Amino acid sequence: MVARNAATPLAAIIIFFAVLAPPLSACAEDLLKVAVAQRGQWDTAITELGERSGIFRKRGIAVEILYTQGGPEAHQAVISGSMDIACGGGIESAIGAYSKGAPVRIVGSAMIGSPDTYWFVVANSPIKSLADASGKTISYSQNGSSSHTALLALLDQYKVDARPVSTGGHPATLTMAMTGQIDIGRGAAPFGLELVDEGKIRVIARGSEIKARADQTVRTCMANAQVLGKRGDAVARFMQGYRDAIDWMYTDPAALAMYEGFSNVRRELMAKVRDQYFPKATLWPDEIRGLDLVLSDSLKNKFIARPLTAAEVKEMIQIPAPVK
Repeated sequence: MVARNAATPLAAIIIFFAVLAPPLSACAEDLLKVAVAQRGQWDTAITELGERSGIFRKRGIAVEILYTQGGPEAHQAVISGSMDIACGGGIESAIGAYSKGAPVRIVGSAMIGSPDTYWFVVANSPIKSLADASGKTISYSQNGSSSHTALLALLDQYKVDARPVSTGGHPATLTMAMTGQIDIGRGAAPFGLELVDEGKIRVIARGSEIKARADQTVRTCMANAQVLGKRGDAVARFMQGYRDAIDWMYTDPAALAMYEGFSNVRRELMAKVRDQYFPKATLWPDEIRGLDLVLSDSLKNKFIARPLTAAEVKEMIQIPAPVK
């Protein structure tokens, strides 16, 4: 005869293991959706390589990545709430969005200066330098992007009356330049540098020439304000993983191999150009550099209609402290 309490041992076992098992929240990784501008560049690969290498996982973060043709598209995804964070978008676009009431906060610097950006012509072009560019069409990616503001600063510095044209991502821009749809194309290392080595295109200007931007944050990581308010710990751990990934990318040769698999850029080429076009210090996220100049340029370039107050700037920039 089966006793009425025969199921009791099984129930006790279930309860025993339920007590021992950690809560699901302690095991599960926090998912963050990250929009990244311009797939394949070294600086915009930080999130990708951090995810592939397991660096974010060590911080309890899982990352879902959306690539866009430019920073403004990435910013719109964060503004709409479809993405949590955007990395690689121009700082003036971020400031402009905040000034218009968009729910965004800057949580890190993504690039200081424009050492990676260059402008080029086809090898047989009569244009030898920017001095020959008056009246010619010259590329930037999208309105409000870092390449847009870099180009405006470059033309102002050299007092050249060229005609800026939005051409989108690097592959489309290269096609337009090679087929004569635009006079002067725009690239960002390492994209297109093999064509320079092959003598198919010529670099006529570099972002590193722009004196006003040499010590100025030009791209940022930006978070949705509601996400930052409700999941600030996860955002802080993401930014720490971002720091960890940068450290790894400059110390471990495996990072170059992983980058090659992701971008199809030969590791030998990236090793050659990494420190020239992407000094590690330019990628470090902990400080918005040259903020007074950035705010002044934002007003001059009409990204904001009035100067921001000190309180607004403090609210807009909320870089999480490093996590141990």
